[in-house]
Amino acid sequence: MGHTKRKRPQRGSRAVWPRKRAKRINAMVKNFAQIKDTKLLGFAGYKAGMTSVIIVDNRPKTPTKGEELKRAVTIIEAPSLKVGAIRIYTKTSYGRKVLSEVWAEGLSKDKDLLRTLILPKKRKATIESLKQRLSDISEVRVVVYTQPRTTGLGKKTPEVFEIPIGGNVESQFSYASEKLGKEINASDVFKAGEFVDMHGVTKGKGFQGDIKRFGVRLESHKAEFGRRHRSTMGPTTPSKVGWWIPMPGQMGFHKRTHYNSQILKIANINDLQVNPISGLSRYGKVKGDFILISGSVPGAKKRLVVLSHAIRPASKFTEAPEVVEVSLRSQQQ
Repeated sequence: MGHTKRKRPQRGSRAVWPRKRAKRINAMVKNFAQIKDTKLLGFAGYKAGMTSVIIVDNRPKTPTKGEELKRAVTIIEAPSLKVGAIRIYTKTSYGRKVLSEVWAEGLSKDKDLLRTLILPKKRKATIESLKQRLSDISEVRVVVYTQPRTTGLGKKTPEVFEIPIGGNVESQFSYASEKLGKEINASDVFKAGEFVDMHGVTKGKGFQGDIKRFGVRLESHKAEFGRRHRSTMGPTTPSKVGWWIPMPGQMGFHKRTHYNSQILKIANINDLQVNPISGLSRYGKVKGDFILISGSVPGAKKRLVVLSHAIRPASKFTEAPEVVEVSLRSQQQ
């Protein structure tokens, strides 16, 4: 009997190029979906791991409506974000430009924030001075930072990033002024059943050959250059190697966006238990607020993932299904 070859889909997509390392470990979102509601256009949390849940299918046009289905879910631990500053922008012929910013009072007492930022000693601007320049403002954003100390991560240094606000300029400024120095929860930004885009940096696998990187078929055992090598590098004319030719190079640690992931549940660990007895493998235990995302999410465990409103929503039906049961089976294999 002949040996059965293992078959699998191609590993690398030709749609994403160049396949180079991300500049930073936390994904930066270039475009946020614009909404009319005055609230943050995104949120962030730490990827804790995956498990499975039993849900009641509530989609109106499906043959399994009303039946219990098993779904793979990703647990995102999402502690509240603290608003550290208000940043205002104006439009110029060269694009958006920062006009000014106001930092909240009392941030110098936050020792965790001082691990990553050098805060200004004096407030050069105030909310009143910014309010007088509303006619020059084109957009208002807030500078927020995470609270990893309250999670099961075991780290203290927060991530600091910028998130825009929905609505017009006046409502954006009013919202930012009200939230300055306060906390914002995930439930203030998203609701269960909503579809979101997940932005993350994938697992890094280093420099790999074309067999592992793109799933190229192995050569015959009689091949001149060995089995783990592509058969051709393209035509002789033109005499250059095309970008579409599978070549060795960086694999993983790429910035990727997963569109239209559904939020199944936003809850607190006191209301819904998701921790197995032994904890989540290679993470620990979720200690506070968390989000259950249907399916997988790009990135390694403990890595920050940014959620944003769906920029191209695939479905208008956003009613959350009922979560009947969460699997608490031990992940220690």
